[in-house]
Amino acid sequence: MFEGPESPYLVPFDGSFRIAAASTTPQTDGRSYKGKYRRERTEDLKKLQRVLAAGDRHAVLLVFQAMDAAGKDSTIRSVMQGVDPSGCQVFSFKKPTSLELDHDFLWRTTCRLPERGRIGIFNRSHYEEVLVVRVHPEILDHQKLPGEVNLETVWDERLMSIRQQEEHLARNGTVIIKFWLNVSRDEQKRRFLARLDDPDKNWKFEPGDVVERRYWNDYMSAYQDALNATSRPWAPWYAIPADDKVYMRARVADIIIETLQGIGLQYPVPSDRDRAEFASSRAELEADQGKSL
Repeated sequence: MFEGPESPYLVPFDGSFRIAAASTTPQTDGRSYKGKYRRERTEDLKKLQRVLAAGDRHAVLLVFQAMDAAGKDSTIRSVMQGVDPSGCQVFSFKKPTSLELDHDFLWRTTCRLPERGRIGIFNRSHYEEVLVVRVHPEILDHQKLPGEVNLETVWDERLMSIRQQEEHLARNGTVIIKFWLNVSRDEQKRRFLARLDDPDKNWKFEPGDVVERRYWNDYMSAYQDALNATSRPWAPWYAIPADDKVYMRARVADIIIETLQGIGLQYPVPSDRDRAEFASSRAELEADQGKSL
């Protein structure tokens, strides 16, 4: 199966990840995502996406999770701008609909998984069910679950379901890369205030985001458990420092490109039958004297 590329920000697979030790600021000298480097990375990704589509053997799923104002939307927009829109799909998962609540918690994201040859992006994802729902367990009361929910076991059970599904997808050709954009509480505060100060950014401000900020430590605990339980070689998490957006975007782009370069993408090789049909088509085209009705 696919294994994610090495990175200083790769969440280890042994359950030893600690958020307190994960920096929110750059820890390497990697280049920023701007100027010539950005253009080069955009071209690299564009070429790889074409080969992915032509080969039609792998699907790619990129999962983005973060606290509010970490930069998920802008990172997706910036990094993926060079990709053919017909080969990429983005879904954002918010409050479940009544239809979604009539299914298990993985159903709504499963319905949005990318086809072979395409890149799928989840802006928030099935992980919300072990993050926001864990921080606010009263949400479970509306999920129509059978029997009494045991809060001592339900999160581990859901994490096991996620882990098993991701392994199944990986065995069947879906390349999964998960990014946690690790923004600091101080930087989040600065960005919230900037949205309030700039009239052109007022639309981005949600009072509810400030309410959720009160639960910061609970969210960090939930994130730590989720990343430790589900970071695996075939579905790795990367805890990317998010206080510097330009640096963050560069590291996300690098990991996506290294991932695509590492899975052996190649254009399909024509079979003997294909070549015979090509030769027949060429002969017909070359014999065509431009006749028309």
